[in-house]
Amino acid sequence: MPNFSRFDIVAVPFPYTDRPRLQRRPALVISHPAFEERFGLLWVLMITAAENAGWADDVPIPDHAAAGLPIPSIIRPSKIATIEAARAQNRGKIDDATARAVEAAVTAYIA
Repeated sequence: MPNFSRFDIVAVPFPYTDRPRLQRRPALVISHPAFEERFGLLWVLMITAAENAGWADDVPIPDHAAAGLPIPSIIRPSKIATIEAARAQNRGKIDDATARAVEAAVTAYIA
């Protein structure tokens, strides 16, 4: 049975693209629960501090505290990873408007 839903915020060991290591950080689940149920995996997007240099497709999280995050944060749709669901811990969830913005940004890359 899946533990996570689309648009849940989780803490996961997220891989870096510029160095060979993992760092535990928040991420946004974008896969459907059926993906976790079948493979035990999650597709997640990087969440980073809002103070970091922005990328064109970043999606701000308007209420970081309500989403379960300690600091103002943004979702980076261009940084996606596949993570073992067993290594994820639930932190919160984004609101519907932010979820729609993320979905539009991801769809622009795969459509």
